[in-house]
Amino acid sequence: MPKEFMYRGYTLVQLQSLSMDEFINLLPSRQRRSLHHGFAPEHRILLEKIRKAKESLRQGKPDTVKTHLRDMVILPEMVAISIGVHNGKDFVGVEIKPEMIGHYLGEFAITNKPVRHGTPGIGASRSSMYVPLK
Repeated sequence: MPKEFMYRGYTLVQLQSLSMDEFINLLPSRQRRSLHHGFAPEHRILLEKIRKAKESLRQGKPDTVKTHLRDMVILPEMVAISIGVHNGKDFVGVEIKPEMIGHYLGEFAITNKPVRHGTPGIGASRSSMYVPLK
């Protein structure tokens, strides 16, 4: 039997039933401070889009919401929604899971590619002059 998700002693259903002020008090200090200042207009627009996507998900047609807001804190109402988070070049699809609550959206869309070092090319350095070319 899989273990039920808990966040600071609350289940997902309990978290979704909490008021915003009660939920904010459960968050770590950085996220709590960010949300105490209130939502910026663009954060409010994103929340409205997420609520519309949640409604369309209930009707059976899943919808992806695209956003540049990497500093949005993941709230309990966002769970089960697919969000395209911009990483500077394109949108990375992020499926919101209960374990992501309290984190920022940007944490799940990495902005740099891992470096893959290959063989040196022509003109790379003086030492590569003696590497035989195939």
